[in-house]
Amino acid sequence: QLFCPSVVNTFRKEENKMKLSTAALLFAPTVAAFAPVSNTFGVRSALKMSADTETATEEKAFAKLPASVKPGVVTGKALVDLLDYAKEAGFAIPGVNIVGSNSMNACMEAAKKYGGPIMITFSKGGGQYIAGKGVDNTDDQASIAGCIAGAKHVREVAALYGVPVVLHTDHCQKAWLPWIDGLMTANEEYYATHGEPLFSSHMLDLSEEPLEENIGICKEYLERFAKCGVLLEFELGVTGGEEDGVDNTDVDSSRLYTQPEEVWYAYQELSKVKDGAFTCAASFGNVHGVYAPGNVDLQPVILHNSQAYIKEKLDSESDKPMKFVFHGGSGSSTEDIQYAITAGVVKMNIDTDTQWAYWDGIRAYEAEHHDYLQSQIGNPEGDDKPNKKYYDPRMALRAGEEAMRDRLVEAAKDLNCIDVLN
Repeated sequence: QLFCPSVVNTFRKEENKMKLSTAALLFAPTVAAFAPVSNTFGVRSALKMSADTETATEEKAFAKLPASVKPGVVTGKALVDLLDYAKEAGFAIPGVNIVGSNSMNACMEAAKKYGGPIMITFSKGGGQYIAGKGVDNTDDQASIAGCIAGAKHVREVAALYGVPVVLHTDHCQKAWLPWIDGLMTANEEYYATHGEPLFSSHMLDLSEEPLEENIGICKEYLERFAKCGVLLEFELGVTGGEEDGVDNTDVDSSRLYTQPEEVWYAYQELSKVKDGAFTCAASFGNVHGVYAPGNVDLQPVILHNSQAYIKEKLDSESDKPMKFVFHGGSGSSTEDIQYAITAGVVKMNIDTDTQWAYWDGIRAYEAEHHDYLQSQIGNPEGDDKPNKKYYDPRMALRAGEEAMRDRLVEAAKDLNCIDVLN
């Protein structure tokens, strides 16, 4: 006998204690890492504090950004961390509508040049264009397939640019919800394999519906989004003008301005969703497109008033409990943009200005090389000189990419988004 009975019994008791402790850890409830930042709707557990400590010691890819944010597509908790940091640091991310790999690449090249994150945005029409205008779009099949194809392109190359990229979809009104349903199926399939969704976030624009219905549907979708780490962007009020199939040119001007009580109602309801994360596109006179001075009356003070209202209701220490986004950014003054950022705007949509920049780059290329683009053979250097290197489609398209890139660098300056990585 190597051990006397009393020693053996003591050893077995200690062994049983260790097994119980291990079991308790294995079956402890998981912690919601994707919930909105708020002291009102959750209590930090010991496990959450431990996770925070682990994140704090994680090697950072970017000196200025949270450790969870890495080069490539950003989703889930990393996306929330990025947006929260932008809100506190006082910058906003350019959110750019794209129509193909050329404009996607221009976005990422711009982000690399200005040293900040970028949000690549797919519209329903843009997805259809990516799939091919000759494809049947019954049941939104082309719009769904095109957006998925575009997202996969970005996922393959984003890390090569060394910047954080957010994959987002734009306005989805009530009649278009099947489009989002199709994209969510793709997200869930991707999540099952990779542990994260294909897209970072989706926008639901149900602003034409009564407030309760708008937020009620958003809440239902957020329940689904939260299960695979997709962030919801929702709209209150109406963005004027027309863009990609959404026409609000004749809307009553009063609907262009959201009230703080509406923002608070939405915040309350959506914060009830376990693990849910969201941003708010609250209207403050925003209009899609570019118009002559004096035709658009932006009132970003609405965002400031809404933050103050929510802060008072929550009795929160934060001056900016809501994360806002700015629609219809093209043509806006730098003063309005930066005042909106101080109210918690973390992303501004840009489409009209980048469309023009892309075309203007192509136009300038044609003007510069006009005499080399009139025939396959023959130019000012000689009647037998070939012109292939001038009419190669890549040449004109690259000129468009470069012009779009430069316009986005200019936009990033207005958004305080220069050199925010390192």
